[in-house]
Amino acid sequence: MKILLFGKDGQVGWELQRSLAALGEVVALDHDSTDYCADFSNLTGLVDTIRDVKPKLIVNAAAHTAVDQAQSEPDLVRTINTTAPGVLAQEAARLGAWLVHYSTDYVFDGSGSRPWTESDLPAPLNVYGQTKLEGEQLIQAANPKHLIFRTSWVYAARGANFARTMLRLAQEREHLSVIDDQIGAPTGAELLADVTAHALRQVQQHVEDAGLYHLVASGETSWCGYANYVLAQAQYLQATKADGSNKTLHLKTLVATPIASSAYPTAAPRPLNSRLNTNKLQTTFGLSLPPWQQGVSRMLAETL
Repeated sequence: MKILLFGKDGQVGWELQRSLAALGEVVALDHDSTDYCADFSNLTGLVDTIRDVKPKLIVNAAAHTAVDQAQSEPDLVRTINTTAPGVLAQEAARLGAWLVHYSTDYVFDGSGSRPWTESDLPAPLNVYGQTKLEGEQLIQAANPKHLIFRTSWVYAARGANFARTMLRLAQEREHLSVIDDQIGAPTGAELLADVTAHALRQVQQHVEDAGLYHLVASGETSWCGYANYVLAQAQYLQATKADGSNKTLHLKTLVATPIASSAYPTAAPRPLNSRLNTNKLQTTFGLSLPPWQQGVSRMLAETL
């Protein structure tokens, strides 16, 4: 099976190159690829790429994810997050191919404290969330052979992420304040990639399992709780790695102080409740999702 992967150099795309390799030949592209066009602002080029490659599976790990910047360039963001995924879905349908797409907790308004289910009514607070929701809708309308995974707070051992930022700031500052009223689940790109491959194997035989799913690690925390877990794990790793294999961290801040979102205004409002209910995914695909701490601990052990 030939697989066309967009966004290969992103956190999720990098892990997908590994997990999808067992399913077939992967043609992995990023926005600056030269062999084929993978620039999501060039819709004609995307169509040409798909028609040249003729994949049986398209996996889209590309998106405009600069949430605050998106507020000031909605037309570009809508092209990348909405129109381009719709084009992918149309071309996949023309080929009889599957499409995998990743979406976000930001399609919800963050009200309440109950984890959101796939059947809950979306109400995005910002341009990023709105365009991601519209992308979902175009895919659903164009091609029944799709898997859409909504996720949250994605991180990976490769590239920049929240954990690394917290460790850097804790080495630079005597005091660190982190938002404590936004609740979600840090979710590793590795987990997303592995679940994607697992789900794809199943839907090849059971087309009725196509659709929209919530996919996050189990459990929940705030950004401040996440930061304090990272700081505590970093201290633990430094204390227990006696062979000198870990990086030496000189932390000026050992514990982050909680603050409200109102104390840290941003261009794009964020949902307070980013909890996602994953019962549908776990039941359909026979999965048990690990606690968020497990993936974060593993990522830190690899990078420190």
